[in-house]
Amino acid sequence: MPKPTEPHKSRNYSLGGSGVSRFSHARMYKKRAVYRKKKAGQKKEEKKQGQPRLVTKPIGGDKNGGSRVVRLSRMPRYYPTEDRPRKLPSRKNAFSQHKRKLRSTITPGTVLILVAGRHKGKRVVFLKQLASGLLLVTGPYHPNGCPLRRINQIYVIATQTKLDISEVKLPERLNDEYFRKTDQVEVDHQILDVVRKHPEKKFMFGYLGAMFSLKNKQYPHTMVF
Repeated sequence: MPKPTEPHKSRNYSLGGSGVSRFSHARMYKKRAVYRKKKAGQKKEEKKQGQPRLVTKPIGGDKNGGSRVVRLSRMPRYYPTEDRPRKLPSRKNAFSQHKRKLRSTITPGTVLILVAGRHKGKRVVFLKQLASGLLLVTGPYHPNGCPLRRINQIYVIATQTKLDISEVKLPERLNDEYFRKTDQVEVDHQILDVVRKHPEKKFMFGYLGAMFSLKNKQYPHTMVF
């Protein structure tokens, strides 16, 4: 006695009775491997013969042979001197491989004046130059409200005021893509300790917290900071 056949059950199913199928038509087409099934009665199409490349043309004149074989498409008049032209070395490097030059007046610990951005006019402490060439600076946040930020060196004025941050240890994870509040607290704590050890700490706190401004007929390029 033959075994009773089980009713066909689809491999796709509805999500929560919403009428939306779990798998799309394209996904089911791939799961069922429909592309492997051969269609009944399908005949292979015969390849059409291409157009002939050569044509015989009659030529007038008794001494010309009567006909000549001519190409339908002419051959190129000029040919390359090398089968595989060698690739010439290029001196252009990617932007990530460019050399990052830093102004000689900007060194770790230099107090900079920001002239652009939402914190323009504030005095910040330069920490280090990042791989992208941007400067990593901090206010610190307590005196002037400027957090750890990246800024291009063309938007800063370097002053002659410097802090000795040789003992400040920056987290190695600080780079162009990583900034966290915990790192802000850690770095600012070390910078504030350096400011407190300064001989004129009261002046330094006031200097970092004061906004920079210019009056009439005052030009930054003619002034010494």
